[in-house]
Amino acid sequence: MSDKTDTGSETNSEKQDSIVTHLMELRDRMIRIVAGLAVILVALLPFANELYSFVAEPLLRHLPAQSTMVAIDVASPFLTPFKLVLLLAFVITIPWTLYQLWSFVAPGLYRHEKRLVMPLLVSSSLLFYLGMVFAYFVVFPLVFGFFTRVTPDGVTMMTDISRYLDFVIKMFLAFGIAFEVPVFTFVMVRTGITTVEALSNARSYVIVAAFVLGMLLTPPDVISQVLLAIPVWLLFELGLLMSRVVQKNTANTSEENNNESRFEKMTEAEMEAELDAIEEAETEASENKIASSNTLRQTIAQADEDNESNTNKE
Repeated sequence: MSDKTDTGSETNSEKQDSIVTHLMELRDRMIRIVAGLAVILVALLPFANELYSFVAEPLLRHLPAQSTMVAIDVASPFLTPFKLVLLLAFVITIPWTLYQLWSFVAPGLYRHEKRLVMPLLVSSSLLFYLGMVFAYFVVFPLVFGFFTRVTPDGVTMMTDISRYLDFVIKMFLAFGIAFEVPVFTFVMVRTGITTVEALSNARSYVIVAAFVLGMLLTPPDVISQVLLAIPVWLLFELGLLMSRVVQKNTANTSEENNNESRFEKMTEAEMEAELDAIEEAETEASENKIASSNTLRQTIAQADEDNESNTNKE
């Protein structure tokens, strides 16, 4: 009874130790994430105003000569650039954050899961950055040019720096997330949630959903809505293409493996013939063994006789 109790207590102790070890490792990973964010934040703080000017440049380029941006709140000239730097530090450290999370989860994954997850992490980060770049260099000039052109006569456009930053952050996140469509599509097909054929048949619904998403995530103008919907549709097609290629390669690999391991089923007559052949081979081997043994005995006996005759002659 005491042995069973000791065994149970040892098992519970091992489980607790394992949980504590995982929690400590998670704490270390979180500390590294925060430390990386703090390092980038401190490095960017001296350039906060320059970075804000760079982000505001698409709007400033289209403002009339008499118009400028304004700061309504007292603390906006300091807090708004700081907010921008904090967001930029978070975006820059996304690969570092994903790497730390990957290092924590990777030991519990199988080899094929590791081969799948790592490319997804890299591609998702690159696509998010690509979405932000597309928003800044393509969408912002068109949207701000449209807004300044439709400003009524007698109205001076003077945008608050804090509200402009909120608008820019919303656009960056919208396009960054929208550019993740190929990853979402590939994961859905890879995990078996849906198939390439089903998504291809639902293409018309995806296009409508892309325009609805553009309407919800962008300002109430047709330009930004279309500029978000069209890339989402094209990226959906890219995800389908990637899924087809990977699915085809997987099918070819599986077929090759099946061809290597495939064998023809034997009939009863063939099995009996095979067994008879094995028995004959065993019988022949046994007879050869007996014959070899007899030959060895005769050789030994002949040698003994020769020795005995030699002894007698002497």
